[in-house]
Amino acid sequence: MNTSLTDLSVIQILDGLKKAEFSCRELVQAYLERIAILEPRVHAFVTLAEEDALSLADKADARYASARHSGSETPPLLGLPIAVKDLITVAGMRCCCGSAILKDFVPPFTASAVQRLLDAGAIVVGKTNTDEFAMGSSTETSAFGPTFNPWDVTRVPGGSSGGSAAAVAAGMVPAALGSDTGGSIRQPASFCGVCGIKPTYGRVSRYGLVAYGSSLDSMGVFTRNAEDAALLFSLMAGIDPLDSTTVDVPVPVLNLREKERLDGLRVGIPQEYFIEGIQPQVRQCVLAAIDILRLLGAELVEVSLPHTEYALPVYYLIAPAEASANLARYDSVRFGLREPAATLWEMFKRSRGVGFGAEVKRRIMLGTYALSAGYYDAYYGQAQKVRTLIRRDFDQAFEHVDLIACPVAPSTAFKLGEHAGDPLAMYLEDVFTLPTNLAGIPGLALPVGFDDNHLPIGIQFLGAHFREDVLFRAAHAYQGVTDWHQQVPALD
Repeated sequence: MNTSLTDLSVIQILDGLKKAEFSCRELVQAYLERIAILEPRVHAFVTLAEEDALSLADKADARYASARHSGSETPPLLGLPIAVKDLITVAGMRCCCGSAILKDFVPPFTASAVQRLLDAGAIVVGKTNTDEFAMGSSTETSAFGPTFNPWDVTRVPGGSSGGSAAAVAAGMVPAALGSDTGGSIRQPASFCGVCGIKPTYGRVSRYGLVAYGSSLDSMGVFTRNAEDAALLFSLMAGIDPLDSTTVDVPVPVLNLREKERLDGLRVGIPQEYFIEGIQPQVRQCVLAAIDILRLLGAELVEVSLPHTEYALPVYYLIAPAEASANLARYDSVRFGLREPAATLWEMFKRSRGVGFGAEVKRRIMLGTYALSAGYYDAYYGQAQKVRTLIRRDFDQAFEHVDLIACPVAPSTAFKLGEHAGDPLAMYLEDVFTLPTNLAGIPGLALPVGFDDNHLPIGIQFLGAHFREDVLFRAAHAYQGVTDWHQQVPALD
């Protein structure tokens, strides 16, 4: 197995390709070989596109050769292999959203964010596993079976973007796209020891991202380090006429210096995120990472986010309500699974009954109840009011600090099946990530240590709206003096 190429960062890969140190075909082939060897143990992918990827690699090699001859510029990601969460459309490539109801559905269009990366020269090698319709925190609800954490295959990789996080952690791809509705990028990034960015709501187009909670969904990316994530984010971001929720705010130029200092940066420490019940080693590693920020010149400021305790119930009223409306379109008439039945209504009932898994049905029922006559004002309406209070907490905090640093999850990766019979315990895994989505602010997760079982621990940096640049700067500075992001699981 050619591990030398698959150990490189995105920046190193692109530099090597430009210098002709290796070819795009050699690079893609190395990743495909690694996927073939590790996939039975990790199960990060649900669809692979080997032939297409190699064909595109050959075209990229030809383009590099032409550019060297003519002296012309090449696209910024030319020849870079990436993976895409199976909740995000790529034209001609199966997109099942981890669900039997969309078995073998092939979309005719590509998500805008993916298209921007393709236009920049990236090559999609496959689609990664996900909790069904992104409803889960462990990638165990997928109709295609669970993904396994590369650090310990008896544990979950997190969710719902667990396939993408595991693929990057295992060196199967240097970068992978995911989505984050309540922590689905940041929590698996923490569990798998990689870097994951959830942008500001409206910063990256959601066109082509299959909807779960439309006012909460964001599309982002996993990489090994913050510098790589910043590059891909900058290419994905920007206003899109195909998504009316995108905002016309300039994408910052991210000039990350090699020896970054954080003089003048004010870092908020929220007391509500260091609660009883948090795993002691998570607390220790996160506080140690925050102290390194201080040594790099940052000023530490205690902040309060008093409505944090309401984020969990608020989220599990708003998100299921939006899911109930969004998933009503899967009627088995136009596409997807169709169960034979004598009448139309019986076909609806049987197809949705067979096609949707238990967690999706649970959230549809929760959401339908919250939206029903007589309960809308008491549940959904009240939840939206409290959501506004949660957003105001962040707005007030960011009047005094530039970013907030806190744990991603209360513990490290848990055992497969550990929360199978306890939905509430599963929902509590996202207690520290949900407020970010409710407020629509950006969040960046990165590794800061390990527990006694050598399982990764992550920290998240939260920023004011459209201030991803502050998060990347702080993460890059931290990674400049630490090596947690360079640690890899011993799968070989």
